[in-house]
Order: sequence, then C-alpha cells, then structure tokens
Amino acid sequence: MADTTPLLRIENLHASVDDTEILKGVDLTVNRGEIHALMGPNGSGKSTLASVLLGHPAYEITEGAIYYKGEDIEEWSPTDRGAAGMFLAFQHPEAIPGVSVLQFLRQALSNRTGVDMTVLEVRLKVMDAMKELGMESSFADRYLNEGFSGGERKRNEVLQMAVLQPELAVMDETDSGLDIDALRTVADGVNKLADPERGFLIITHYQRLLEYVTPDVVHIFLDGRIVESGGPELAARLEEEGYESFRSVLT
Repeated sequence: MADTTPLLRIENLHASVDDTEILKGVDLTVNRGEIHALMGPNGSGKSTLASVLLGHPAYEITEGAIYYKGEDIEEWSPTDRGAAGMFLAFQHPEAIPGVSVLQFLRQALSNRTGVDMTVLEVRLKVMDAMKELGMESSFADRYLNEGFSGGERKRNEVLQMAVLQPELAVMDETDSGLDIDALRTVADGVNKLADPERGFLIITHYQRLLEYVTPDVVHIFLDGRIVESGGPELAARLEEEGYESFRSVLT
C-alpha cells in the first residue's frame, strides 16, 4: 500500500526574528508528486518561511509545527534536514572561494547519502547531470558561485538538485532576476526532476516561472500567512488583478 503521509505539513506556524513576528499562522500541505507555488509581494514573509522550513537558527518558532514525512522537525538541524531529503534553493546563493562546485557536491552527497564517494564517482555523477541540464563541463571545477552571474548561480542550484535528488525542494525566488534562457534552465530542471515521489514548493512574487512550470496548487501569501489557495488559474487572476484584490481577506 502506498504511503499517504504528506511530504510536508505545516500547521498554524508562527515564527519570529528579533522578537518581531513574521509568520502569523501558516497552514500548508505538500504531498508527494505535487508542485506548489507560493506567491506574495516583497516583505510578505515568503523567504522567512523558506528559512524556517530548513532550520535557519535566526528564526524562532513560537507556535505551530512543521512535519516532514510525518515527523516533527522543529529540533532538527539544517544538516539533519538536508540528509533527510530537504533542499533549499536560495534567492541569493553565497560564494565560497576556494571550494569548487565538485568539492561542494561531494560533501553534500556524503551528507545526503551517508556514503563517502570518490572524487571520480562524484565527477561522473555531476557530469551526467550537467549534460542532462545542458551545462558546460568546466563549470564543475569553478569555485562555488565565485564570479558567477546571477543566471549561473541559479543554474548551479538546479545542478545541486539534480545531483542530490531531494524529496522536498524549496525554491526561494530562484527565478528572481533571470534572463529568459536562465529561467528556462531553472524550469527545465524542475520539470525533469518532478516525479510521483518528490515535492516542490516554489516561492516567487510573479508569474514568469509558472509559464514554464505548471503548479498543482497556487497559494497567495500576504502578511505572513496564506490568504487563498487554488489551481493555476489563481496565478492568472493575480497577474490581472494584483495582490491588492486579495488584501480584503486580511481585514
């Protein structure tokens, strides 16, 4: 019998940073095989939600719970969450001088799988993923995000997803600032990785990426909580009416 436990279940989640409440009662369930889009304006708390899901220590959960595959993960470290199959694609990926993309992925794979693969084994795995994504092989030997363009940083995030094969991928405005080619690379990566055992939470503030990735569920996020959920038509309505048309729910 198939496991029907939700991949991610968030219940009445409240979270603060420096005693300021940012998340104000978030309820969200992502099942295996689903792509969810969380859409909200800047400052609504979207990136805070992504950070809290992956265990950023600056944020304090003050109420509610996060369940991953049925387990309460509030006490799990970011490393534990990554090893269990959670992944965060950052809005602004950090550069790490002196550490190559290949070295980073070898360590990340070791944490994800518990197996210490050789450099050659990792290189072959990375090369296969890069070929599938249409990336230059020389990319693997560059220092992580150092001197990368915005598009290259986002392509690197997609490469990490392809190599690490997370069960839950949270993408925090991965489409921000991308040209059309980089946007398609990100979308192709999501579409190729999407399968019945994996879930995606795509966080964005505009519809561009959703022209290439069709979500199963769209959520409108305002003032630290979800105010409306629906199908892909909700994103089209948002494009026409803007966020102001949803603010009446807050009053």
